[in-house]
Amino acid sequence: MTLEQIRIDFIPEQDRLLMRLASADRSEVLLWLTRRCVRLLWPLLIKMTESAPYIAQQPLPEARQALLGMQREQALSKANFSRPYATENRDRPLGAEPLVVARLNTGRNQQGKHVVMLLPQQGQGVTLALEDTLLHGLCKLLQDVVAKTDWDIALAVPAGSVAAEAGNAPRVLN
Repeated sequence: MTLEQIRIDFIPEQDRLLMRLASADRSEVLLWLTRRCVRLLWPLLIKMTESAPYIAQQPLPEARQALLGMQREQALSKANFSRPYATENRDRPLGAEPLVVARLNTGRNQQGKHVVMLLPQQGQGVTLALEDTLLHGLCKLLQDVVAKTDWDIALAVPAGSVAAEAGNAPRVLN
């Protein structure tokens, strides 16, 4: 399944996010993301963004933060958020009803891309290979939609990551 589009909407009646994944082969997978799932997924996504070797190898937290910001800007400039989600009839190989994501696994595939597995309690789920544009795009989609919920969570760079370390590190002036 070659991913073509992602759409995430908050469905208040369900108090869940509906993630729609459309592929180039005209198939679609529907997933429910609960508040709990998003709270578990977000730190994994942040860790992925920070793990790029050219970022992680920087000795100064300020340098890591700056590179992470540049990586995000560059990736988001390549993403197309204006194209409407294609709603034409698509095959749904995992069923017509959305699967509730109950388990998450992460890793890297043979090509070195980050992989996120979104799995129901039982049965088959979805594996997403995330290059930089898709990873940062997914983060932005999640941030935007969670801001519209009443979940009282903010998806931002967490306190223990690159940004927080920058405040505690000795400063270097040239």
